[in-house]
Amino acid sequence: MGTMNSLKLSTTTKLPKFTDRDALVIGVKPDSKGNPVAVIPTALESSDLAAVVAQLNLTALGASTSFESLTRYVTPSGVAIALLGLGKRELTVDDYRALAGAAVRQLGTFARVHFALDFAHQSALVASFEGAAVANYEFTLFKGDTKAKRVTSEISAITALKLPKVEAERILVLSQAVHQTRDLVNTPPNELYPAAVASAALKQAKDLPVKVTIWDEKKLQADSMVGILAVGSGSTRGPRLVKIEYAPKGAKKKLALVGKGITFDSGGLSLKPPTSMIGMKYDMTGAATVMQTVLAIAKLGLPIKVTSWLCLAENLPSGSATRPNDIIRYRNGKTVEITNTDAEGRLVLADGLISASAEHPDLIVDVATLTGAATVALGNRYAGLMGTGAAINAVKDAAAAAGELVWHMPLAPELKKNLEGETADLINAKLGNPAGGMLVGGLFLQEFVGTKKGSNDADDILEWAHLDIAGPANNDVAPYGYIGKGASGSYVRTLVALAESMI
Repeated sequence: MGTMNSLKLSTTTKLPKFTDRDALVIGVKPDSKGNPVAVIPTALESSDLAAVVAQLNLTALGASTSFESLTRYVTPSGVAIALLGLGKRELTVDDYRALAGAAVRQLGTFARVHFALDFAHQSALVASFEGAAVANYEFTLFKGDTKAKRVTSEISAITALKLPKVEAERILVLSQAVHQTRDLVNTPPNELYPAAVASAALKQAKDLPVKVTIWDEKKLQADSMVGILAVGSGSTRGPRLVKIEYAPKGAKKKLALVGKGITFDSGGLSLKPPTSMIGMKYDMTGAATVMQTVLAIAKLGLPIKVTSWLCLAENLPSGSATRPNDIIRYRNGKTVEITNTDAEGRLVLADGLISASAEHPDLIVDVATLTGAATVALGNRYAGLMGTGAAINAVKDAAAAAGELVWHMPLAPELKKNLEGETADLINAKLGNPAGGMLVGGLFLQEFVGTKKGSNDADDILEWAHLDIAGPANNDVAPYGYIGKGASGSYVRTLVALAESMI
């Protein structure tokens, strides 16, 4: 499982006593001729170790200056040195976050990793610790040899700069939230189903100032949560809606988070081909993200009210499964003909958006691995961002602060015709028409965002943002920065930054 708060973060002005469990990270940049040169920070300049490094023939060692590359060398005295490629450009805060993450991710066999980098400023130091802590993860729950766990217990920086205690605590809370998101998403679907997610929420919230409410099948039926019920009707493991509320005294602003939680998506009766089913345990990433976000905010004690709605179902085919052409009627009065049971995420999110809107928060953000079209349009590292103007700007700023990638996409009004139904108000997908699939998904969700308090204008909706994280939720290519293989845990830090910006 992911590392917890046992990780130690520290700064020092002196070299530690090295053992075979310690690694020292030193940056490498190209000189004017392109040859690798070690960048010795001020804190190390007068040390014997700096003299040893200065005499190394880095070209002969094969040390690379390419960004995030790592070349290992053990000195005659037995000190393990990791030569970290810094690239050619001047480093940004995001670069420091990625570099430190890349180093720790590749040095997990060492108990202690010490960074001897030239930290340009305080924010570079903080970002480095954050990237390192987030990267310090490996999912070993189902591995036979748990002793082979590759995580680090201590991360330090050799510098005159200090890591304030409040920053260290924030980094540990955020990294734990990212790791627990990854844990949930990486867990196989035979172990993690709607009721299991609900149980995990109760367990993790136990000692926190939050309230957890769970809707089982009977309560879902009583409260007309028709989308969640429709999607979950084909499985023997019933659907759930989980509400996690954090409401500190004196909080003036309210943030609502809605997460898609399809614990496994076979496509239902609109069955996916076998290769497309692999990885569908990741379809509950949105729910895991908003769950861990509200718990992290509670741990940090932020003075803002946050409510997370986890819309949970397992989408399977069976004799009781929802059929194409079935029509459901939502609590807001809108009817939907289900034309594609594999466009199920929007059906469960609609219930969550209606529920969140009823409380009239200042901002609603839904998070979902909603469409394959998002990956076609934006690749594997960007989330598609749609919604209202103020919400778009707030999420963009929060993502920039967290160093996570979002791209504003339009909710093109001409595409609304792709959702027009003949026998119902809406259809959930226009089969055979792939145009703007990500945008059509966003337009569908917009129909279920409530209006501002006191407004009679159906178009005067609450501030709302939709994050389609289908691409970045899971990394099935080469690791990079602080992102390893598998669940990324992305956008937890963005959502926490968003809550901080609203205070």
